[in-house]
Amino acid sequence: MDGGIVALILFGSLLLFMGLGIPVAFTLGGLSLIFGFFFWDGLSSVDGFVLGSFGKVSEFTLSALPLYILMAAILRYSDLAEDMYEAIYRWLGGIKGGLAAGTNVVSSIFGSMTGIATVATATLGVTARPSMLKRGYDSKLISGTIVAGGSLGVLLPPSIIMILYASEAGVSTAALFFAGIGPGILATLVFMAYVLIVCYIKPEMGPSIDKANRFTFGEKLTSLKGILLPVSIIILVLGTIYTGVATPTEAASVGVMGAVVSAGIKKKMNWSNIKQMFMMTVRINGMVFWLLIGATAYARIVTVSGVGDWFAGTITGLDVNRWLILVGILLIFFILGMFIDPAGILLMTAPLFLPVITGLDFDPIWFGVLFIITMCMGYMTPPFGFNLFVLRGVAPDISIRELYVSVWPFVGLYILVIILVMVFPNIALWLPDNFMN
Repeated sequence: MDGGIVALILFGSLLLFMGLGIPVAFTLGGLSLIFGFFFWDGLSSVDGFVLGSFGKVSEFTLSALPLYILMAAILRYSDLAEDMYEAIYRWLGGIKGGLAAGTNVVSSIFGSMTGIATVATATLGVTARPSMLKRGYDSKLISGTIVAGGSLGVLLPPSIIMILYASEAGVSTAALFFAGIGPGILATLVFMAYVLIVCYIKPEMGPSIDKANRFTFGEKLTSLKGILLPVSIIILVLGTIYTGVATPTEAASVGVMGAVVSAGIKKKMNWSNIKQMFMMTVRINGMVFWLLIGATAYARIVTVSGVGDWFAGTITGLDVNRWLILVGILLIFFILGMFIDPAGILLMTAPLFLPVITGLDFDPIWFGVLFIITMCMGYMTPPFGFNLFVLRGVAPDISIRELYVSVWPFVGLYILVIILVMVFPNIALWLPDNFMN
């Protein structure tokens, strides 16, 4: 059967079943079993799927996932974000828009500790939002800032999506971690500049604290102790990777120990919190590994049926500038991000697009960063951006309309970051090229 017809049936079925509301993991796995029967030696194909999926989920690299998820869960319930926000409030509260700009800083720090976008969004929705509302900040600006800042959790290391991408693309997880630092810092600075400019033009959107209530220099210095623990964890994880003391997988266990110590110092290791930490870990870990099982089977049927080779050959054979093809791929990711979880998008599209990227001679590390920035937008774009519903879950007074309107300026800023990384690849590649030997 022609590769194009098989591809149409395979991907048409995939979209149909997901449209019917069947979870992505079971859609991928179920379709793989059905197509495997016809294209890969009947019932014996089940053995191939089972062995392939087992081999995938037992890879040493992926053993880091449960540990980083556990680290994120411990940090989520240790209230470290509250101390960070207090420090930002004291230092930047006297500037128009300072609290919103500072929220982006807290988001980037907290995101780089957890690696999960929704954790930072939920935490700042509880801590930062009431504080800014009380001081007269514009509600839409607050929502957009928190949702966009929370999305940085997948761009800054250690990122769960980065680990999945590295596994699928066969690239170094450590190199990808370091490649995300430059674009992550750039995105944070762009968000801060936007918020400060908007509030300078329209002071009513982000008024400064009046002079009578501002903190002394001594009080500001005292607040910095709230940043010591979070920064220590980041240095601990990335430092052990950079110095070669530990692989990214081994550094995950170091991060867990750092998170436990931090939670202990904050006196948050009580039975109730421990239960919540493990529940969050098991829930997210189960979701990710079911996705991996289904996606491994799906990738195998794409290969066996010849669809992958057909697709890669068709795209690379087009008489079109390779940069236009790259932009088209990112546009597809952006559209998919409006409806599907980023992990699902990665595992669904990797068998198709990764051969195209290598065939067009693009750096897979650099492309991985572009993909992840696009997924940052996916977490916040209507109608089904995860961070939108996470924020509304912790702040139910926000209307859906307000949420949808609030994110678009920040989507535009993420697009600006993508353009800058495309035009200046060293924003992403300078650190791994110079410090990963």
